[in-house]
Amino acid sequence: MSKSANQTMSAQERLAIRISNMIGSPKAQLHRQARIHKLDTDPEEVWDLLIGALAESAELEVTFEDDGDVTVRWEEDKEAAKEEGDDFINVEAFNWEKDTAASGLGE
Repeated sequence: MSKSANQTMSAQERLAIRISNMIGSPKAQLHRQARIHKLDTDPEEVWDLLIGALAESAELEVTFEDDGDVTVRWEEDKEAAKEEGDDFINVEAFNWEKDTAASGLGE
């Protein structure tokens, strides 16, 4: 990614990509959980918005840890596993724009 492309991404887009990458990592997929940490550069309102969107998802269990991290867990999706041959959670299917549109931060 070029430096100029990175500069044009919003804080919400950067955080959404980071969360998606953490959840989509092979280790997270194997264990069906990911621990997400807030960076100093993540604006509080964007963090709260995106973590809130994850917490509202019926497919995910979100645990707020004492150190400020968030652990996201999910069960194997038996139907998707049959179609895809694994127990992968489709993070690309999570609609960040729809789930965060009301905040005005997605603009």
